[in-house]
Amino acid sequence: MSTLNPVASQVEGLRVVAIGGGTGLSTLLRGLKRHVISLSPSGSALPAPISPFISRLTGIVTVTDDGGSSGRLRKELGVPPPGDIRNCMTALSDDEELLSQLFRYRFSGGDLDGHSFGNLFLSALAGVCGDFSLAVKLSSAILKTRGEIYPSSANSNLQLDALMHNGKRVRGETKITASRSGIAHLRLVPANARPLPQALDAILAADIISLGPGSLFTSLIPNLLVRGVPEAICHSKGVRVYVCNLMTQPNESTGLTASQHIEAIFDHAKCKVFDYAMLNYAPVPNELRARYAEDNAEPLHNDLDAIRALGVTPILGDYLDATQFARHATDRITHDLLNLPAQLHRESTVPAV
Repeated sequence: MSTLNPVASQVEGLRVVAIGGGTGLSTLLRGLKRHVISLSPSGSALPAPISPFISRLTGIVTVTDDGGSSGRLRKELGVPPPGDIRNCMTALSDDEELLSQLFRYRFSGGDLDGHSFGNLFLSALAGVCGDFSLAVKLSSAILKTRGEIYPSSANSNLQLDALMHNGKRVRGETKITASRSGIAHLRLVPANARPLPQALDAILAADIISLGPGSLFTSLIPNLLVRGVPEAICHSKGVRVYVCNLMTQPNESTGLTASQHIEAIFDHAKCKVFDYAMLNYAPVPNELRARYAEDNAEPLHNDLDAIRALGVTPILGDYLDATQFARHATDRITHDLLNLPAQLHRESTVPAV
């Protein structure tokens, strides 16, 4: 179990690192940004952050997507896939800002069909700067994001290679997620992908590090295959938390329990990268269950004894926002995540009876 940093004061705020990809990470960041203490040019705090406060929010995003607009730009321009990063930047920006709406705009028809403006902007800026990570930093400044975003690796041609349960190897995220054979093990190509130093610094300085929610093998584990990232997490003194998915994912995690998700993460990271797991206990409505069952997906089974046997403490909460889809209730999960360091600090200072 990791040793806690001294709990940051309400004035200073918490340093939070959220790791993942896809819609899961952007959903979590959208909730976390409401707690960020933003400073005006004069140095005074802008109004309306919610307690507990965040003084530094960092998103670390996987860059292995090879489908859709991101995949096309990656193939044609040789840039890292911008889609997940663009989603995270807009999640951290002011939703009412015109630029944020512009970054989310998706073209329909013609040669630009399917491309989002934000993806094109990031790719063009990377060409001007000659550095994708710098393009992300400049774009974040333009969007006035309440946090910083880093790709998990600056490698422009990072691919996933999966060993399937049937013994075959499948290369590329899109093909892997389409395979019904089940994923036995994952690796990066090239295997020597390196993280950005700034991302490692943020991890080592963090009070809270979260992993997830998101696709197990294509959004979460790829970040932990970048050399230096899992080692930094394991050496961090922050509270390390896994935000479990609500549902299994067709093909990618069909039939896996919560503890099997955790086992797969630890196996690929080669170290115990978190001590706590946030799990939803709220029942999924029957109508929603039936809709997901059509795609061979089901609510994630919380096998709590098996989770504890892995040295992980379950944290149960009502984290389900059941509408047309099963989504995480960002306010509730953000509240429990940010209050965890203070809760653990209180428990550690209670005198023994």
